[in-house]
Amino acid sequence: MADSKVETISRLAQWRIDNFGPSSYKKSDPFKVGIWNWYLSIEKNRYLCIRLFPEPSRASKEQPPIARFVLRISNASANNRRPLISPVHERLLRTGDDFVWSVDSTFHGRFIIDVEFLDLKICALNGGEPSSTWPSDGMMQSVSTQGTLQCLSRMLDEAIHADVTIHTAEGTLSAHKAILSASSPVFQSMFHHNLKEKESSTIYIQDMTLESCMTLLSYLYGTIKQEDFWKHRVSLLGAANKYDIAALKDACEESLLEDINTMNVLERLQEAWLYQLNKLKKGCMIYLFDFGKIYDVRDEISNFLRQADRELMVEMFQEVITVWKPV
Repeated sequence: MADSKVETISRLAQWRIDNFGPSSYKKSDPFKVGIWNWYLSIEKNRYLCIRLFPEPSRASKEQPPIARFVLRISNASANNRRPLISPVHERLLRTGDDFVWSVDSTFHGRFIIDVEFLDLKICALNGGEPSSTWPSDGMMQSVSTQGTLQCLSRMLDEAIHADVTIHTAEGTLSAHKAILSASSPVFQSMFHHNLKEKESSTIYIQDMTLESCMTLLSYLYGTIKQEDFWKHRVSLLGAANKYDIAALKDACEESLLEDINTMNVLERLQEAWLYQLNKLKKGCMIYLFDFGKIYDVRDEISNFLRQADRELMVEMFQEVITVWKPV
């Protein structure tokens, strides 16, 4: 890894510095997080000064980012890599003068700087409220599509000509066999063959709450709201796997990959293994081992390994050997 290169995964950026003298200045290569390119720089005189700033551009000038983030610095050559951790910062960033973290420390030689972005907001051109770039509502839909979605929303909300009842763990919902069948081969099979669901026009989904099942239906009808998807994405992942809804499963995997952190990485790794999500599993492995975050979950890892599948444990140890083999 080049001395000026910053590696990124999800919302984490990591700069490994191999050689830094007592009175030096270094600036990283640009790295992309959100819609902006960023730089890190370090300067050491009396203090070690770390700066984070966006690459000068028209976008960063007209709509500068408001970043909420945490910085960590750790010694790369020490066995006990407990980092220095900054407070949570939230700053409007335009230039390298807008933020500096001064560390009264003796860090030198090889060390690692992490920036974990907790949120990125974009300033409105008209001076209105800034809006978060995570999660994104996606591209604007056409007027025709919006009209169709309004009709589907009414069909779901008002149970217009509904012909199937769904029993959840907390109550019942009404839906339409045609919509369910078009969305899921499992539902299609239920209504096509002489199964009890066809006879009774009833489906039992006891492993979902009423709210999470309604969010699943909103996805199938094309009317899901981003905040509802974000809130129920783990339940939606289980449903997507159970009912073979491939696009939803992919969307959940991409979403879970976007905000990996030390609080959820082991849970995400378990979900990736359970639902065979190779991209999410790889992302968790990279976060833990390539980026060295295994040290930050040392208190939780023992319990995780006691409950983990044996094959998953083998993959984890293989990743350790790959990453930490002598150069």
